[in-house]
Amino acid sequence: MAVRRPDNSIVVRQQEAVPWGERWPILKLPFVRGTVAVAEALALGIDALMYSANQAVEDEGEQLTRGQMSLTMAVSVVLAVGLFVVLPTWLIHYLESAVKASFTLNLLEGLVRLGILAAYIVGISLLPDIRRVLQYHGAEHKVIHAWEAGDDLTVERARRYSTLHPRCGTSFLLLLALISVFLFAFTGWPNLWERLAVRLGFFPVVAGLAYEAIRLAGRRSRGGCPVWLRPFIAPGLWFQKLTTREPDDGQLEVAIAALEATLEKRPQPVSA
Repeated sequence: MAVRRPDNSIVVRQQEAVPWGERWPILKLPFVRGTVAVAEALALGIDALMYSANQAVEDEGEQLTRGQMSLTMAVSVVLAVGLFVVLPTWLIHYLESAVKASFTLNLLEGLVRLGILAAYIVGISLLPDIRRVLQYHGAEHKVIHAWEAGDDLTVERARRYSTLHPRCGTSFLLLLALISVFLFAFTGWPNLWERLAVRLGFFPVVAGLAYEAIRLAGRRSRGGCPVWLRPFIAPGLWFQKLTTREPDDGQLEVAIAALEATLEKRPQPVSA
């Protein structure tokens, strides 16, 4: 992990992260590993966010504690469930008198969820601090593309590559939404609480399907993505136009520093 400090230096943190699937092989099973990957990414993300935030603060008295960051993430998860799960199904509830078919109601709910997701990302992308985050996201993709192509890890070479990458969390997020639209369309239209229980209860299934699709899509950079899957992956790449921005040279330097530190421990490309 590489972070740009207020004095313009780059600090690099190296830490061994043993995947949960390596500790408990059952967690590596197809369609199980998707949910595990989400949970593992959340756990690592909390630690990474706390570290990067504290590097940006020179006064130790203002640094975040793990408890504060965990509370922030917990509140964020609750708000995300409310915004992307509770709100769409509650809004469509008002159409029950006009639309009788459960399939149509579920389909409309899914479309509302996609609309809320897109509006949310567009809205936060207008914030200056978030724009910088999106630029770093683009820098990450460019550097990964350069490495996968066997190119030199320099700012000049990395800049030539796209900010879009098939193995991106944005693509995973959109696939989650699209698969949920299809899957929930066949679950009927019970009362509000039962609908919420179904949507939350089926999350491991949706996450598992989306994760396996992303793994297959990751082969695209090496020409191995199945042709039939590419139309399903394309919306995720389009969606990344909202979640990435062209980085500056300094951001590419940070991305290169992070990848080079990683390659010291793992010199071979990761199998998709």
